[in-house]
Amino acid sequence: MLLAGFLFALMNVSVKLIPHIPAIEIILFRSVLSFFMTYIALKRINVPLFGKNKPLLITRGIAGSVGLMAFFYNLQTIPLASAVTINYLAPIFTTILGIFIVKEKVAKRKYIFFGVSFVGVLIIEGFDPRISAFDLGVGLIASLAMGVAYNVIRKLKNSEHPLVIMFYFPLITTPIAAIVSYFFWVMPQGWDWVVLLTVGVLTQGAQYFMTLAYQNANLSKVASLSYVGIVYALGFGFLIFEETYSLLTYLGMILVLAGVLLNVTSKK
Repeated sequence: MLLAGFLFALMNVSVKLIPHIPAIEIILFRSVLSFFMTYIALKRINVPLFGKNKPLLITRGIAGSVGLMAFFYNLQTIPLASAVTINYLAPIFTTILGIFIVKEKVAKRKYIFFGVSFVGVLIIEGFDPRISAFDLGVGLIASLAMGVAYNVIRKLKNSEHPLVIMFYFPLITTPIAAIVSYFFWVMPQGWDWVVLLTVGVLTQGAQYFMTLAYQNANLSKVASLSYVGIVYALGFGFLIFEETYSLLTYLGMILVLAGVLLNVTSKK
């Protein structure tokens, strides 16, 4: 999960490097690359493409598609660390939904730990004028959709190969992104093509390691590890995009990380 988080962080930077390319178009390129890379990998190991539990696999594809579109929109419209921090509500949704979807028990104290992180998110958003209510709403939609996707991955742990689960993501996303991109198309120029290719490769690697983590470990603990990405986001945001924050915003980020560390170090 830590490796997946680092690859996702590099992907986030890549998306932000090409703000003139619509988010949906970036998703289209990413999905097409992911489709062919996953298809080739599945064929090489002789694993059936469409899996056994198609309803759940389709649900994972739809939820992942919605979450990705909303998150990429935020990456391009608000500061990097803020976009990532809003996205950190996903583990909270993951844990809560996990009670009902995968019947996973959660210790009561974990709600306190997640609460600490949630308060941190509220502080960040409340004191950053660069983030509108609409941006926050899009971020919440992304987080909720990802929470659903992660739970479905967990539910499929004993029946599907990780690459099959990954395959349904571009399988669902590509046609949706293609239709929407038609109305907002901007032709990539020069280095744009390199960045788009990088987004696809980084996402493929990150998705694979993330899928393995969610299939083989406790949901709440794995979800909590994703919060470490805030360190990557802050560093890249400052070094590459010269993004700075107020002391209250940094306080909010510290609270988010505190909630994470408490969750990770908790035995159950």
